[in-house]
Amino acid sequence: MSIPKTVVDQLLRENEHHECPDSPEICVRIRAIAELPTRFGDYQVVAFQNNYDNKEHAAFVHGNVFEQSGVPVRIHSECLTGDAIGSLRCDCRDQLIDTLEKIGKMDRGIVLYLRQEGRGIGFANKIRAYQLQDAGADTVEANEMLGFRPDERDYGIAAHMLGSLHVNSIKIMTNNPDKVRDLQNHGVEIVERIPVVVPPTVRNIGYLETKARKMGHLLDLEQNDEARDASDRAVAAGAGAGKNRP
Repeated sequence: MSIPKTVVDQLLRENEHHECPDSPEICVRIRAIAELPTRFGDYQVVAFQNNYDNKEHAAFVHGNVFEQSGVPVRIHSECLTGDAIGSLRCDCRDQLIDTLEKIGKMDRGIVLYLRQEGRGIGFANKIRAYQLQDAGADTVEANEMLGFRPDERDYGIAAHMLGSLHVNSIKIMTNNPDKVRDLQNHGVEIVERIPVVVPPTVRNIGYLETKARKMGHLLDLEQNDEARDASDRAVAAGAGAGKNRP
């Protein structure tokens, strides 16, 4: 069961003239809600807009999450190269698909999709960071060489989006302890952390090791060669299949 139409209408009315005088920089409004059947199950898509910078964010909602507790939630920051193009430099697309599939089989859950490309530094700077990585820097070093922190993301927007949907508490689907702390600092009640387990590949193992070693991500990268080879073959098979698509 999705969010009922009466509740959808209520949420749209609440947000029509919504303002945040105490923190306008993270004030987001619900602008529209529609049904969204997907290959991962039936979802509703909720379009949010930040009044401060006009960035648009999305919530993909499965089931009725209104005034519910312990809702499984994945907060996913935009990764154009991974999510849309299938880049093998990161595991972003794999994590997104994994959580959409899992939530699609649950009674309810949410994937929040935030426009925070490149850990919050923007697309052009992300590609500049790639250039530095091509020359030997890791992801943390590349960001710092460009004058940024290793991670510039802020989850106040996500907290506001969950509040707008009247979600009481969540089970956060993440490997990032900083994300957990940031959400809690913004008033989100987290009752459980659900690990996102995506097998590493030869192409992204260095990226993942940097996340674990320098950023404290809770990753189990101990995987035998046979399992990693199988993961790499699956990636290669998917890339080959893509060549035959119209």
